[in-house]
Amino acid sequence: MAAEILLEVKNLKKHFPIKGGILSKTIGYVYAVDDVSFTLHRGETLGLVGESGCGKSTTGRTILRLIEPTAGAIEFEGQNITELDKGDMRSLRREMQIIFQDPYASLNPRMTVGSIIGEPLEIHKIARGSEKEDQVASLLQKVGLRAEDMRKYPHEFSGGQRQRIGIARALGLNPKLIVCDEPVSALDVSIQAQVINLLGDLQEEFGLSYLFIAHNLNVVEHISNRVAVMYLGKIVELASDEALYNNPQHPYTEALLSAVPIPDPTAQKKRIILEGDVPSPINPPSGCHFHTRCPYKEQICEELEPEFKDIGGGHWVACHLRT
Repeated sequence: MAAEILLEVKNLKKHFPIKGGILSKTIGYVYAVDDVSFTLHRGETLGLVGESGCGKSTTGRTILRLIEPTAGAIEFEGQNITELDKGDMRSLRREMQIIFQDPYASLNPRMTVGSIIGEPLEIHKIARGSEKEDQVASLLQKVGLRAEDMRKYPHEFSGGQRQRIGIARALGLNPKLIVCDEPVSALDVSIQAQVINLLGDLQEEFGLSYLFIAHNLNVVEHISNRVAVMYLGKIVELASDEALYNNPQHPYTEALLSAVPIPDPTAQKKRIILEGDVPSPINPPSGCHFHTRCPYKEQICEELEPEFKDIGGGHWVACHLRT
């Protein structure tokens, strides 16, 4: 039996206007997210990977409507949330939370940990007073901290502990979906493993679904059920973690995987070096966005944008050479 779809993103776009001149007229756009579509099943972790600036974080924040989309549909449990007003979105935010990349910048330094975690409980009228304090203590213990830590301030904790506080805050409203926006990239490697294992344990306990945004392919492989590869505002490949890592179909995915270090000094691995720089999202290339750096490009790649198609077994790819 197929897993139930929790989130479906259809042709999502986010174009940021560029203002110029005396009258601040729109003179162009940054095509940060440019026609992205995917599904996320209940209880699943979907990894979203790509180079810095490819639009991963913008995609995650647009899905939660922290940034308003330019076009497209975002369906959460079958409801198109792009059509909801602020009041309806506020009640829905209990179901959708985010863990930010920087565990210090995302915590108010003037608030105690108890206030930071307890504030959403008050806003959504879940708990107040001693009941709220009990729930905060329980949340801290679930993420590996002590109940008495609620009296402390963020600066009194290490980076890994601060990220655990951020996880506790996201968990407090008992959400169904959590967008993890590079939650371990600012942490030491040993701490990364602890946080990843914690996220896995919490997912199993609470039946959470994760959209896990990262640029570290090793981390994504460890936690994800499926992986989507993003390049210049578009998803170019999407498959199960096993299929994508063992049999990549898009040239960009091949290049990314060739750069992943192997923990074996005797292993031989061919590194694919891409030529040139990532094009500007203000003026992306015609046809396939990747053709300016692709070692296999043909004439059609420069002229016609490839269709994002399922080539079998739920393995999706946007490449003229594969479809």
